[in-house]
Amino acid sequence: MLTNRHRGLVRIHGAALLLGVAVFFWLYAEFIMVYVPVVKLTREVNLLLYFLCVVIGLLAGSGQIRAVESRLTRLSLVEAAGLAATQVGFMALAIFTMMFATQDRSISRLFLGSFLVWSWLGLFWLHRRLPQKLAGFLYGQGERIPTLFIGRVETLPMLDEWLSQRQHLGVHPSGFVSLDALVEAPRNSAAPFAGVVEDLPRVLEEKAIGQVILLEVPADVAVARRIVEHCQARGCRLLVHHQVEEVLGHPVVSADEGGHHFFTLHNEPLEEPINRAVKRLFDIAVALPVVVLLLPPIIFVVWVLQCFQSRGPLFHVRARSGEGRAEFPMLKFRSMHVAPADEQAEGRQAQAGDARIYPFARFMRRHSLDEFPQFWNVLTGEMSIVGPRPVMPVLDEEFERKVRAYRSKHWVKPGITGLAQSEGFRGEIRTPAQLQERIRLDLYYIAHWSIGLDVQITGKTFWQIFFPPESAY
Repeated sequence: MLTNRHRGLVRIHGAALLLGVAVFFWLYAEFIMVYVPVVKLTREVNLLLYFLCVVIGLLAGSGQIRAVESRLTRLSLVEAAGLAATQVGFMALAIFTMMFATQDRSISRLFLGSFLVWSWLGLFWLHRRLPQKLAGFLYGQGERIPTLFIGRVETLPMLDEWLSQRQHLGVHPSGFVSLDALVEAPRNSAAPFAGVVEDLPRVLEEKAIGQVILLEVPADVAVARRIVEHCQARGCRLLVHHQVEEVLGHPVVSADEGGHHFFTLHNEPLEEPINRAVKRLFDIAVALPVVVLLLPPIIFVVWVLQCFQSRGPLFHVRARSGEGRAEFPMLKFRSMHVAPADEQAEGRQAQAGDARIYPFARFMRRHSLDEFPQFWNVLTGEMSIVGPRPVMPVLDEEFERKVRAYRSKHWVKPGITGLAQSEGFRGEIRTPAQLQERIRLDLYYIAHWSIGLDVQITGKTFWQIFFPPESAY
C-alpha cells in the first residue's frame, strides 16, 4: 500500500516535470519570437526536433530521481540543485548532439542557452516544492489511513522516526499495541498507547483500523498467526517490518528467487545483461575517440619530454586486479625515474613532492594525463570508464586486512575514474578513515549504478582534468 503510494507520487512528480518543461518550451519560444526580436528565432526553424531532444534528455536525466526517491518530499537545496543540473545536462547533450548531427545553423544558440538556464531554475524549484504539494493533494485528509502499530516498547523510537518520514503518504498513527504485558503505558509517542496484543480485536474495531504495521515478528509463532488472523478478519492491510538489518548490522536488499524470498547485502544492477550492455556501449563510445584522436598526439608529447627529463620506457605496465580478482596488465605513462626493481619501493604510494617523479610527470599526474593509456584497457574490455580504481597487488592485500568489505569492489570492472575520485579522493591514502570512505563510495557505486551516474562521474572527472582537486599530485 505505502510502496505503491510512494511509487505513484514519484511517477506523478516525473510526469508533472515533463509536462511543465514541454509546455514551457513552446511558450518560451513563442515569447522570444514575439517580444524579443534581438534573439534571432523565426517560425521557419524546425523546433519540433529540438523539442523531442528536450523530452528525450529530460526522460534520460529523470532516472536520477530513483537515487533520491525515498526522500523526495524533503530534498535539500544541494540535492534539488544537483538533480536539476543532471536533467538539464542530459537535455543539453541531446540538443547539441542534434545540432552537430544536422549542422543546423538556423536555430538560435541564445534561445537554447537561455531556455536551459530557465529550465534549471524551474526544475530546481519544482524538486523543492512540488512533491510536498502533490502528497498533500493526493494523500490529504480524505485519504488518510488509520494505522495501528504492534511491537515492543523498545521499538517506539524507531516508530517515531519512521512516521516523520512517511506521514506525507497519509499514514495516520491511531494507536500502539504492545507485544509485552505492560505495567505502565508508554508516554510521548507519536502513536497513542491502545493496549496489549490480547486487546487487538477490540482495538481494530473501536479505532476502525485500516492498516496494521508489525514492527517485529513475535517470537511466539502462535501470537504472530493470531495477529494475521485478526487482521484478515477485519480486512486490515498488514505490513511486517523485518529486522534483518538490525541483526546483521548491515543494510540488506530483498530478492525473490523461484518462489523463495532472500535477503542480500548489496544490490547489483550490473548483473542485469541489458545494464552491462549499456555500460559497455558507453565505454566504447567514450574510449574509441580518445584512443584514435587524442592518445597519439599525447603519446608523442610525453615521449619527447621523457627523452629530455627521464629516459626509459614510455609506458608503465603493471598487474592489477580486475573483475573477479583476475589480474590484467594496466597501462600508464611512466611518471617516475627508472630505478632497479624493488617490490617494496614500488608498493610505496606516491606522495606530494616525491623525488621519484620527474618534472613533467608532476603535471601529468596532477591533471590525470598519465592515466590516458588506460582507455586502451577499456577498449580491450579489461577496464571500464567508471568503476572502483584498481591498486597495486601489495596494497590490495594490505587494504583487505584493514577493510572488511574491500573485496566486494572486485564484483565489477575497475575504472579509469570512480565515484570516490570524482568526489576528490585521489592520491595517497593516509588514514584508515580515507580508505573506509573510498570503499564506501565504491560499494555505493556498485549498488546504485545507472548510466546517468556514469555520465555524471565522467563529467566531474573531465572537469577535474582542468581544475584538479588538492588531493591530486
